Amino acid sequence: MATDSTAPLTVLQLLPALDGGGVERGTLEIADALVAAGHDSHVSSAGGRLVAALEAGGSTHHELPLGEKHPRVVRQISALRKLCAEVRPTVVHARSRLPAWIAWRALRRLEPRPAFVTTLHGLNSVSRYSRIMTRGDRVIAVSEAARDYWREHYPDLDPDRLELIPRGIDPAAFPFGHRPDAPWVERFREDTGFAPEHRVVCLPGRVTQNKGAGCLVEALARLPDDVRGLLVGGGSQREIARVLDQARAAGLGARLVYLPARADIRDVLAFSDIVLSLSLKPESFGRTVAEALALGRPVTGFDHGGVGEILGRLYPEGRVAPGNTRALAATLDRLLADPPPVPNEQPWRLDEMCARTLALYRSLAGRGRK
Repeated sequence: MATDSTAPLTVLQLLPALDGGGVERGTLEIADALVAAGHDSHVSSAGGRLVAALEAGGSTHHELPLGEKHPRVVRQISALRKLCAEVRPTVVHARSRLPAWIAWRALRRLEPRPAFVTTLHGLNSVSRYSRIMTRGDRVIAVSEAARDYWREHYPDLDPDRLELIPRGIDPAAFPFGHRPDAPWVERFREDTGFAPEHRVVCLPGRVTQNKGAGCLVEALARLPDDVRGLLVGGGSQREIARVLDQARAAGLGARLVYLPARADIRDVLAFSDIVLSLSLKPESFGRTVAEALALGRPVTGFDHGGVGEILGRLYPEGRVAPGNTRALAATLDRLLADPPPVPNEQPWRLDEMCARTLALYRSLAGRGRK
């Protein structure tokens, strides 16, 4: 293991899969930053559709089913130990609980042992199983909400090991004031049936009741007929059908439109009159909230967790008591009629997130571990 403070780092990130989502996107962002800085970037997961993008950026992917919830997952302890012996990472960075457990077991017999980093991406259930995320040599919290949650429930977490590094947005990817061009708008209106006179409220993300799809239906039923709801994201066919059935039962008909996950989500957010975040369970950050606000679009969301943190900082007019669909409808009605302007500022920047994470890796390089 290198001890020279200028020597390239070798970082191995661990997560269950690379199919999509905030954890996965953050993994790719750090991988790309490592490569751009001249370091050696490795990621281990069960694979997925983002592997091609990871490898195109210059990182190496090692396929291991680290998130498989089956007794045979213990086999991955020796597999990861073997991988570490080959790659000789400076830092092993676990981004969820089961990979963290596997890494904790695998690294104990390595000499010298790589530094062990964990990231608190979620507000997980309080348990011995979740506690593994507090055992990193450094523990990254992705928001103040995540930091405060883990401090409250794990008071023995050494504050000297806890590092607040909020997730970040690339202003170049989400420029303030961006609007989709006319040909895109025409195609999108054809896809959705939205007319120029319609006002659109968009809920991006996985379509489930826990993510608030049902709350959107209930609120939409209280809004004028010219307001249209848009669901954009993945989800099981059963969950999607359940939400659309709920909309039909409420007499909403064509007023709620579902679209699968899309690559042009920036234009979808910019097209929408209001972007929503309605998770019933508080989330640690709220990436789509930050992205929409970066574009200058108003956001309405349930006021808890990372979403409440972001709205409280940039757009307090959009905060709604969690689960209160009557208040949600009233807030949407008010903001659709006269939306306060979104401030042109971005407190959460991707370049800062990457720089601080790489600096943390560097601070751990070459230290002896027990």
